[in-house]
Amino acid sequence: MINKIVVMAAGKGTRMLELSADKPKHLIDVKDRPFLYYSLKNIQAAGFAEIILVVGHKREKMAEFARDYAEQFNLQLVDQFEKMGTEKYGTAMPVAAAESAVGQENFVVINGDDLYAKEDLKRMRELDDNFNYAGGMVVDDPSPYGLLKTDGDNFLDRIIEKPKPDIDFDASRPKDYTVNIGMYKFTPEIFTAIKNIGLSPRGEYELTDAVSLLAKEKKVRVIPVTGKWKSFTNPDDVKKMEEYLNC
Repeated sequence: MINKIVVMAAGKGTRMLELSADKPKHLIDVKDRPFLYYSLKNIQAAGFAEIILVVGHKREKMAEFARDYAEQFNLQLVDQFEKMGTEKYGTAMPVAAAESAVGQENFVVINGDDLYAKEDLKRMRELDDNFNYAGGMVVDDPSPYGLLKTDGDNFLDRIIEKPKPDIDFDASRPKDYTVNIGMYKFTPEIFTAIKNIGLSPRGEYELTDAVSLLAKEKKVRVIPVTGKWKSFTNPDDVKKMEEYLNC
């Protein structure tokens, strides 16, 4: 079983507008708790022993959260800006910042602004082998996401960001495509892969580029998830998340 999970929570969350003006979006209240609380509860229920929370923007607020919930969660805070500097940006940087905290163990990575089902977290925790894994969800329309293209043996071939209908996928075949939800199981090989990527077209260091490097070596498999993944990105998502948690 995998014991460590890295939660990427260093971003600004600008799409949350005024809701994230004075705090990271992960700490925006949903019902009577910060959103991050619900994510951590699912992580805890899945059995992870060590939670590595990578922080950056308004990290003092995250430190305050960690103190307030110290009796409930075993959190190790890693400051991305302290480890990687403030000029390097992108989804690969929180993972790179966690290298010393992870060591040579296998570990799971998730986005800190998404809510993942405890069943899926537990399944990722059980993947304690020599492969890397990307969690994938079947959707009607993959165009807003990263499309996970696989070979016949369910190895990841490549990730197509924002795929185009009838070019990258057949729009007449709904429910036939799997998209990336930002949930991974990694071996320590990911750290070497991150060191070997360059800037993406949008000027960032992308975690998916590092995953794609490992995929070329047949080191990444795709694992299906339940579909209970919920994103927490825009102000409208606060009410949606409340309704989801009340179900």
